[in-house]
Amino acid sequence: MNAKLVTDTGIVFNRELRPLVRDPFTVVFGLIQPLIFLGLFAPLLTAMTGLDTAASLQWFVPGVLVMLSLFGTSTTGANLISEMQTGSHERQLVTPLHRSALLIGRALKEIAPTIVQAVVVIAVTVPFGFRPSVVGVLVGLAVLAVFSVGMGALSYSLALAVKNTDWLFWVVQQTLLFPMLILAGMLLPLDGAPGWLRAAAHVNPLSYVVDAERLLFDGDIWNGTVAAGAIAAMVTATAGIWIGVRAMRRAT
Repeated sequence: MNAKLVTDTGIVFNRELRPLVRDPFTVVFGLIQPLIFLGLFAPLLTAMTGLDTAASLQWFVPGVLVMLSLFGTSTTGANLISEMQTGSHERQLVTPLHRSALLIGRALKEIAPTIVQAVVVIAVTVPFGFRPSVVGVLVGLAVLAVFSVGMGALSYSLALAVKNTDWLFWVVQQTLLFPMLILAGMLLPLDGAPGWLRAAAHVNPLSYVVDAERLLFDGDIWNGTVAAGAIAAMVTATAGIWIGVRAMRRAT
């Protein structure tokens, strides 16, 4: 990675981060849906499994954090579509900025809202009995940050592919979002699911990230499942950036 790419990536990252700093409402708004899921499904899980509230939160909260990352980063390509429709994106393409930096800087920006929202969710659930491992939380947030970069890059790639057809962006995003969510076992365990459903879950990279987060928040850091989740996050980030950079270089 050359010095210009690093410098330009920093410029794009700061540009994308400034609106969040000036108006953090979008970060707060992104918490609403995960908190609703937490408020509705955690008591349901407690009733179904017979676990107490603390044990239910110990299983459910890590999945909610991955859900939060998935919801936030998968929709971020809509911002790029808005820029393409207003001509802002085209003006960036003719600047001296490195084309790859235009994608990488945007993708790296996704780390900030994901981490802030995750910390808020953890803080909200601790008074109700959630007791995560401090070291596990730090490692888990790092894995989540890497995964967020990949999903953000893929969302921007989708935006570049559909260009001004914003309705197609949402069709593809929603079609992929909910199967990934269900197959990752975020809301309910898949232990009793049909064999074909469990087989489909094994090819869903999100399921490995969710399993890793649950073990990390329990303090089980040196587990092979944690390594698998970290690898899944890194593969997602690598694939997302590679696809996104190629799409940005071909953008006109």
